[in-house]
Amino acid sequence: MKVEANTPAAYELIHKGALALARAERAGIRIDIPYCQQQKKVLTKQVTELTKQVTESKFYHRWRHIYGDKTNIDSNNQLSHILYKVMKIEAPKQTESGQGSTDEDTLSQIDIPELKIILEIRKLKKLRDTYLDAFERENYEGYIHPFFNLHTVKTFRSSSDSPNFQNIPKRDKEAMTICRRALYPRPGHQLIEADFSGLEVSISTCYHRDPVMLAYLNNKKSDMHLDMAKQIFIYEVLNKAIPSNYRMRQASKNGFVFPQFYGDWYRNNAVGICEWVQLPQGKWKKGMGMEMEDGSHIADHFISVGIKCFDDFVEHLKGVEDDFWNNRFKVYKQWKDAWVAKYQAKGSFAMFTGFTCSGVMRRNEVINYPVQGAASHCKLWSLIELDRIMLAEKWDTYILGEIHDSILFDVLPEELDHVKDTILRVTCKDLPAAWKWITVPLNVEIDVYDVDAPWVPRDKE
Repeated sequence: MKVEANTPAAYELIHKGALALARAERAGIRIDIPYCQQQKKVLTKQVTELTKQVTESKFYHRWRHIYGDKTNIDSNNQLSHILYKVMKIEAPKQTESGQGSTDEDTLSQIDIPELKIILEIRKLKKLRDTYLDAFERENYEGYIHPFFNLHTVKTFRSSSDSPNFQNIPKRDKEAMTICRRALYPRPGHQLIEADFSGLEVSISTCYHRDPVMLAYLNNKKSDMHLDMAKQIFIYEVLNKAIPSNYRMRQASKNGFVFPQFYGDWYRNNAVGICEWVQLPQGKWKKGMGMEMEDGSHIADHFISVGIKCFDDFVEHLKGVEDDFWNNRFKVYKQWKDAWVAKYQAKGSFAMFTGFTCSGVMRRNEVINYPVQGAASHCKLWSLIELDRIMLAEKWDTYILGEIHDSILFDVLPEELDHVKDTILRVTCKDLPAAWKWITVPLNVEIDVYDVDAPWVPRDKE
């Protein structure tokens, strides 16, 4: 595959973006090195204690009986052999080569206590050796200066290295807190994070213009993910203010809606959703899965509506998928088919932002690249404009870089209100005005952290 900036505006976006990100790199973010060093010791102690639990178990003794002195609990090949060849466990998921998978999602579905400990060991080692080590290694006079690149990703999305600032854990709250606890604003400043909420969904709608999706985006009271949760979990009413209902919404959002948008299929979605609500891949019994507010469990509800096992749920989700694309978002589906057919005829396609993608691509790549690329370019355009205003107005605030769908700032408290107002104006008004193809409202949420506080929300510390 090849991506080219085929318009002056596209080239200018990359050129100005590289300069703005270079200033972010130069600014850097303050790092608490004593914390990193102390936390690494804590993690090492935890790893030692957990490793002892594994090596004293019957599961490990069975493992050692096979491999002897070569036994290595960090070896995925050995673990796969023990689980799927020796213990004859049916692999919940297989690798591309047909071997039983040993990734986190797969191991978490197997009911062996030692596997949960091994997963915890892996996580703690990664926090210590990948993240905290990198922070300490890249420290210069109390700051790290991550690189942000615009030339390493196929769609000209950004990447980061030395250290990889875009790879800091976010899904795992404990891991996120341990890493972000090391990162601070300048003395007397505070961090704020401007997050483009649902940006890729919004940009995809600019391409396919599905009326149902447009209705969701234009009605702030509507909730696509809650509606899907009702259909997936077979409830007439759900309230996301209730913890179990909120978790079902998140399971539907992250386990079905977004994977479907990116080309996944119903059986994989069933696996992901069951992980969210803690149901196994097999026969279900009352008392299984996520506990509800009334003391019952999610399996109780599924059984009461006739879904008694994982295979039943897969079949149910097959119908949900069919309705999703052939009824709910049928115009979106029609656009996907037409877009792919156009690519197959020409061998290329153009993004709204002036870039052309050509060469051999899979169907999902043809559908996803124009959306992911244009969405990232929206964030980059906003960062460039905010950088321009910051320099022109001589702020004592700094742009620190971009992470996923957000931009991170190091803000002087006296400038906070002005910076927030400027962010919202640039992202939600100036950007659509500059790029007329943006025909849906954009939503940006700003998280504000305390003065002299680390990059950790108060409720997550």
